Amino acid sequence: MPRRKRNAGSSSDGTEDSDFSTDLEHTDSSESDGTSRRSARVTRSSARLSQSSQDSSPVRNLQSFGTEEPAYSTRRVTRSQQQPTPVTPKKYPLRQTRSSGSETEQVVDFSDRGHLTGKHERHFSISGCPLYHNLSADECKVRAQSRDKQIEERMLSHRQDDNNRHATRHQAPTERQLRYKEKVAELRKKRNSGLSKEQKEKYMEHRQTYGNTREPLLENLTSEYDLDLFRRAQARASEDLEKLRLQGQITEGSNMIKTIAFGRYELDTWYHSPYPEEYARLGRLYMCEFCLKYMKSQTILRRHMAKCVWKHPPGDEIYRKGSVSVFEVDGKKNKIYCQNLCLLAKLFLDHKTLYYDVEPFLFYVMTEADNTGCHLIGYFSKEKNSFLNYNVSCILTMPQYMRQGYGKMLIDFSYLLSKVEEKVGSPERPLSDLGLISYRSYWKEVLLRYLHNFQGKEISIKEISQETAVNPVDIVSTLQALQMLKYWKGKHLVLKRQDLIDEWIAKEAKRSNSNKTMDPSCLKWTPPKGT
Repeated sequence: MPRRKRNAGSSSDGTEDSDFSTDLEHTDSSESDGTSRRSARVTRSSARLSQSSQDSSPVRNLQSFGTEEPAYSTRRVTRSQQQPTPVTPKKYPLRQTRSSGSETEQVVDFSDRGHLTGKHERHFSISGCPLYHNLSADECKVRAQSRDKQIEERMLSHRQDDNNRHATRHQAPTERQLRYKEKVAELRKKRNSGLSKEQKEKYMEHRQTYGNTREPLLENLTSEYDLDLFRRAQARASEDLEKLRLQGQITEGSNMIKTIAFGRYELDTWYHSPYPEEYARLGRLYMCEFCLKYMKSQTILRRHMAKCVWKHPPGDEIYRKGSVSVFEVDGKKNKIYCQNLCLLAKLFLDHKTLYYDVEPFLFYVMTEADNTGCHLIGYFSKEKNSFLNYNVSCILTMPQYMRQGYGKMLIDFSYLLSKVEEKVGSPERPLSDLGLISYRSYWKEVLLRYLHNFQGKEISIKEISQETAVNPVDIVSTLQALQMLKYWKGKHLVLKRQDLIDEWIAKEAKRSNSNKTMDPSCLKWTPPKGT
């Protein structure tokens, strides 16, 4: 850590002193009258200077939860005269503004007593602070007991439902689930249409009083049901961070990376990634969006960008349509780039374990080109020789490109490569939450498209698998989820549900103008040898 530069006129003890106080340290006792008059004049002048600096300070009116800044004496205090310093509450830095890569920090005093989960006596991060969430430690414990009780009731009801189900392939919702769905719909209907004038004034007063040092008031902004779901998610995330701290992945003195500067975006991270300790403890990293090198400051990044000659990922461009391109990168030939890509992906993926052993993998990186270069959209990796025919080992869409159709394009491209290889593929398990949602949606669209174009009377799961390159297990699970697979008179039947097909056709008509589809004619690729 660089040493803090000592301001002129400040002593090593932290007490204020004037610039002329050094001339008064070695005076004799015979000149005590003169020195006392000079020290009095110096004290008054330094007091006026400190008062003017406080008036001009931009954080002079900052309120910190009932605590006030201690008034420093303008008289030098020797080490023998110092009183023992009282123990101060734990301080958390809160970022207020950012300009040209620099941060101004606002330090707010929080007591470290209590935890948002209600299961711990102390917290070590602001995400677990009850006071930041406008709660007390006792309220957090009461909410934890309520959550545990709801979990026990849910587990009991699930066991009862499993006992009542005689057919293992029966996927229809139970009566309890239907009643719960109706209850949720009624609770969401009770949501207020808008805030009253008094509530708006209360929220504005809270915002002006505490600023970013406390969470905004969330009551009446949505239904009570959705607010309760949000509170549960907050408690669960705080509990996950506490587990990481206890496992040693996050220590009390070092924080995980919270934000990264990536091109023209500033991204909030979701999970811990094993960057070197000297970088991880900074809390914020600066990355080159082309070579993925990570740096400590905006100045280093600016100098790097002036010298970096990369404008696209290394490797061969095997697909291009419009501004979207896909590059095939060999982990053995471009080891550093692939390692940096894996470390970046771990910031947004929970179930990722591969960071440095990238040689047995191929990486397919999707980019969007403009006049400055090819910007990273996402990527997926696959083993060069997969024993279980996995066509995807890890898949990621960058947060700034999510919910725009790029995730399905990556999945579709992985199956397009499997078709060229004349293989049946499947993603490696376990899938992340967002990955599972994307794959289920993709499999649903593939099956509905196939059934819409199918004109025969008898259908085969094997034929569907060979034509779509989707694993039969994934096809069966998707048909079961859509309630399109039934067992009747000793035979398995596939029901062609026209309502789902019509719904899919309507969605396709709305997306007809979108170019978020993969064109097989734009692929220029041959399978690598040995695969």
